[in-house]
Amino acid sequence: MKPNVIVALLVGLLLGFVGGRAINGGTTASAAANKPTAAAAANAPRPNNARQVDPTVFKVPIDGSPTKGNADALVTLVEFSDYQCPFCSRADATVQQLQKDYGSKLRVVMKQNPLSFHPRAKPAALAAMAAGEQGKYWEYHAKLFANAKALEDANLEKYAEELGLNIARWKTDMTKPEFTAIIDRDQALAGKLGANGTPAFFINGRFLSGAQPIDNFKALIDEELGKAEALTRSGTPASQVYAAIMAKGVESAPNKPSQQEQAPAQAYRKVEFPADAPSFGPKDAKVTIVEWSDFECPFCSRVGPTLKQIKENYAKDVRVVFRHQPLSFHANAKGAAEASMAAHEQGKFWEYHDKLFQNQKALDRANLEKYAQELGLNMGQFKAALDSGKFRAKVEADATAGAAVGANGTPTFFVNGREFVGAQPFESFKRIIEDEKARADKLLAAGTKSADLYAKLIEEGVKSNGSAPQAQAPAEPPVQNIEVGNAPSRGAKNAPITIVAFSDFECPFCGRVLPTLKQIEDEYKGKVRVAFKNQPLPFHANAKPAAAAALAANEQGKFWEYHDKLFQNQRALDRASLEKYAQELGLNMNQFKAALDSGKFDAQVTADMNEATRVGVNGTPTFFINGRSVVGAQPFEAFKRVIDEELKKKGSVAADQK
Repeated sequence: MKPNVIVALLVGLLLGFVGGRAINGGTTASAAANKPTAAAAANAPRPNNARQVDPTVFKVPIDGSPTKGNADALVTLVEFSDYQCPFCSRADATVQQLQKDYGSKLRVVMKQNPLSFHPRAKPAALAAMAAGEQGKYWEYHAKLFANAKALEDANLEKYAEELGLNIARWKTDMTKPEFTAIIDRDQALAGKLGANGTPAFFINGRFLSGAQPIDNFKALIDEELGKAEALTRSGTPASQVYAAIMAKGVESAPNKPSQQEQAPAQAYRKVEFPADAPSFGPKDAKVTIVEWSDFECPFCSRVGPTLKQIKENYAKDVRVVFRHQPLSFHANAKGAAEASMAAHEQGKFWEYHDKLFQNQKALDRANLEKYAQELGLNMGQFKAALDSGKFRAKVEADATAGAAVGANGTPTFFVNGREFVGAQPFESFKRIIEDEKARADKLLAAGTKSADLYAKLIEEGVKSNGSAPQAQAPAEPPVQNIEVGNAPSRGAKNAPITIVAFSDFECPFCGRVLPTLKQIEDEYKGKVRVAFKNQPLPFHANAKPAAAAALAANEQGKFWEYHDKLFQNQRALDRASLEKYAQELGLNMNQFKAALDSGKFDAQVTADMNEATRVGVNGTPTFFINGRSVVGAQPFEAFKRVIDEELKKKGSVAADQK
């Protein structure tokens, strides 16, 4: 998983991560006055710079999910959403507007994907489904998105009362195991389809990630509407159009590298920035990199050395501009962003920026002041800026602008407007910088003035509608030498294949890959050894204690049984629950508790984390198959390809030895 996506990213959110924000999703007074009819919406021309969408059609079943709209609708929009995700609530306004604009031509289906770092998302989803038992799902759904910051039990009951529900029945229905099963089903489907962030949409099976501007939705809906109308003209009943489209769809997303390791995206965006935004490099640079970042995001800090390399290697040709995208699940990120702007006001942004990334786990108010003092800032001025919220609007404007161009996960870069996601290595940046330098040189040779260069590069890029020069596909990462050591493992020690997993017990993607690992062990019986190493991510509060508890269970010979319990109960990993699972497995409780109290296995967990950093593990789960990396909760086929190649090598070695 890449917490981006997860962030998802956040277009998590993102995306959002990969959730997004519905910046253009609401209706302004002027827009409402000129609202198009359904026919006009269908026939209206779409802008040339609408985001390009993968043509792949996925099979997205809708049976058993809340549905709103005409069963004969020619276009079906399936949304995977999370009621605590701010991007999802903003996207809801866009969906509502689309339903008004397209009328009976559009049907909306809701799938539940409550993200693990939103503790109230799953209770809210259960509450909505319970309301649905009394015919009020969509009314309750609307209340949840209208009150996304008020989802405590008392709030959920209040909304049920306001809708006139039978409260006793509603409370009973919330506990139905089939509702939890539906959530599990929907989340498994999301993972299978590659929809790992919220909100995520499938429009007649076509994937659109994040709370994008409404025109991006309309461009895709109009395209699919034309195809659907062609089907009806050829004799397919309107009620069978979706089934006919699904019949030719693919079952799952193709094997792609994780977000942190993807090749540069090929789309250009119109990316602007305030004249006073923090930056380094010449203003008339051939290449301008606009970065959206979060001071509490571990991936953002890891890209720091790469940016320094860019500064050293391209001092005359590259300008880097910093913009803020503090993610909602990073409690101190917004305050740190405002503090950095207060330092910027005194000419010390980059020095303060470095201190924040060097101290990501200490970003409370006292520490923010401490770093300012260490840099010799005027403390009266600095504190006044924080107390008054002087830079709050600037930070929020950055986040809004980032979401508008799709920078919903962090870090996200735009290189002369060309999207480039994740904490990628210098060589990846270098390829895209060289491409963009070449573009700039052509424009300069044709007479473009240096002062107008960035605007012209953006204009030309957007006109190309995302057809950027093809970046060279990155080579497979180097094979790593990873020893199993004292890590828990199962399978023969002399097995020809060793899979080392770096995982996090609170990461939902780590849990989703378990059936794949079981399939591998079943199909390659006797040929595969699996070892487990810990990589608890910093934003999963209970992941590190759970890792230590698993090692305490390992000490008593019950690691894998305990491992399974943790993944089955990812939302209940507090100390009391950790002890409960140990007791259920019949562990010696005195020994188990003493191990946790003394921090006996903390060093082993830290050693695993350090090794993960050494071999380039940026997200979970990450696997090394005989040292070759496979990143993310990939399908069985992705593992099989590498395993078969490694087995073939072993066979060749054996033959040579004979």
